[in-house]
Amino acid sequence: MASNTYDAIVIGGGHNGLTSGAYFARHGARTVVLESRNKTGGAADTSAPFADHPEINVTTYSYVMSLMPPTIINELNLKRHGYDVTPFGPYFQAFPDGRSITVYADDAKKSYDSIAQFSKKDAETLPKWEAWMKGVSDVLGPLLLSVPPHVGSMKLGDLIPQLQTAWNMRKLGQRGVADVTRLFTMSVTDLLDDWFESDAIKAMLTVNGVIGTWAGPDEPGTAYVMLHHSIGDVGDGHLGSWGFQQGGMGAVSDSIRSSAESFGCEVRTEAKVEKILTRGGRAVGVALATGEELRAPVVVTCVHPKIGFLELVDRNELPADFVWDIERWKTRSGTVKVNVAISELPDFTSMPGTNQQDHHTGSVELCLSPQYAERAFQDAHIDRKPAVAPFVDGTIPTTLDKKLAPEGVHVFSMFTQWVPDDWVNEPHRDELDAYAQRIFDGYNDLAPNFKDSIIDYQVIGPYDMEQDLGLIGGNIFHGELSVDQLFHMRPAPGFADFRTPIKGLYHGSCATHGGGGVNGIPGWQAYKAAVKDKAIPKK
Repeated sequence: MASNTYDAIVIGGGHNGLTSGAYFARHGARTVVLESRNKTGGAADTSAPFADHPEINVTTYSYVMSLMPPTIINELNLKRHGYDVTPFGPYFQAFPDGRSITVYADDAKKSYDSIAQFSKKDAETLPKWEAWMKGVSDVLGPLLLSVPPHVGSMKLGDLIPQLQTAWNMRKLGQRGVADVTRLFTMSVTDLLDDWFESDAIKAMLTVNGVIGTWAGPDEPGTAYVMLHHSIGDVGDGHLGSWGFQQGGMGAVSDSIRSSAESFGCEVRTEAKVEKILTRGGRAVGVALATGEELRAPVVVTCVHPKIGFLELVDRNELPADFVWDIERWKTRSGTVKVNVAISELPDFTSMPGTNQQDHHTGSVELCLSPQYAERAFQDAHIDRKPAVAPFVDGTIPTTLDKKLAPEGVHVFSMFTQWVPDDWVNEPHRDELDAYAQRIFDGYNDLAPNFKDSIIDYQVIGPYDMEQDLGLIGGNIFHGELSVDQLFHMRPAPGFADFRTPIKGLYHGSCATHGGGGVNGIPGWQAYKAAVKDKAIPKK
C-alpha cells in the first residue's frame, strides 16, 4: 500500500479528532490524524506558560473533566493509557459580608446548614430541585448519545427515527414535557426565581447556565445550558462527577492519543490541511500546506465548521442552503481564561486559613448574584467594554492534582466572562491585563491574602483562542448552545447526523450534537456513521 494512502483521514488532533482516530484504528482501518499545531490536544491542554517558573504547569484552556461516556473510556482503554480523574470538592462562594455558601455533592447536612444561613426555605428546597433536575436529565441525558433525526423530512427512512425520538419523550409524561419546554426556552434567572429566594444559592447555580455562552442569565435558553452541565447519565452508565485529570487536561488528550497509537493510528503534528480533495461529489483525501496529498475514501473533519466547510472545501461543491447555514452559525464568546500561580491557598474571611480545606478543592466562584453576572454580560454586550466586575468559575486543581506544580505552590484556574465579542479581532493585551487585575481585586476582597500570593499569571483572550486553536469567535463549544443551534439544528438542518453533503466526508467537531465539553462523543459518532455507511472495510 502506498505510504500516502489510508482508509481514514481525520483532520484535527483535538480530543474529538484523537477519539475518532482511535476508533477507526481499533476497527482495523489504516488511519492518520492530522494536526496543524506542534502538539495534539487542542483545548484539552497542559502547558508551562511562566518563563521564570518552568516547573509550574497549568491546565491551559479547558479545566475540568466530565460528560465522557463510560463506553468511550472502556472501549479505548483510556485508564490504561493515563486517564485518571479525581472528583473535585464542593461549590463555594464567599461574600463581602463575611459569610459564604458551600454546596456539597455528597453531604446534604453540610449543604443544608450552609444554605440555611441565607434561607431556611432554600435549604429545604435544594434536595427537591436536585431531584427534579435529575429526573429531567435522566431522560434527556441519553439523547446526547443519540443521532438527531432529520426533523421535517418526509422520507420513510427519516420518519421512523423522528417517531422513535417522540416515543422516547413519553417517559417524561405531560408534566415532564412541560418541564423540558421550560428548560429549553426559559432564562436561568427566571427558572431559579421559580424555585429559590436567596441570591446566594441562585448565584451559584447561575454560573452553570452561562459558562462559555454569549448570553447573560436573563437570556431565554440559558436554563438549557445549565442542564447540559448537570447531566449525570447518558444511558450507558453514570458519568463521573466533575473532576481534575491528574497532570492537567493535556493528560486526557495524551491518554486518547496513546490509545489511538496503540491501535495503530498514525498521528502527525505540524500537518496543516489546506484542502479537502473531492471527486464527483465524494471525498477522496486531503492536500497539506506543504503540497503533500494523502488519499482515503473516508475523511473526518473535527475542526470548527467555518474552517472545515468554508475554508477547506470549495463552496461550489456544497448546497447553497448548507453554506448559508454554516456562514450564519453563531460562534461568539467573550470568554477569557486566566491561569494564576499562587504561593499559598486563599485565606477567605468567611473560612479562614491557608491550610487546604474542602472549599479549596472544588469550584471557587466569583459571582455574587444573578444580577452580578447579568451586569457583566451587559457591560460587554451593550456597553461594548470588558466587564467591570467579571464573573469567574474558578478551580484550584493542585489541591487534588499534585503533578502540576511543586509542593506548596498552587494553580488557580479561572474561566471568566465577559469581554466584547469583537475582541476576537485584536489581542487587547493591556485591556485584558486590567480585566484580570479586577478579578484579582474581586477575590482579594473575599480572601485578603490573594493578591500578595500571586507568583505569575497568564491571560488568554478570544483572539488567542481563535488564532492558536481555531476556535472561531473564541467559542469553546465550536458554536453557541442556543436553542436554535441544538439537536437536529447542530450544525445545520438535515446534517446533524455527523454526515455532510459530500459523501465520505464526516463531521466530528464540538459543533455537532453531543459537543460541548471534553467528552469525545462527536468524534465517536462520526466513526459510527462511517461504519453504518460501510464506508470503511471491515477487517
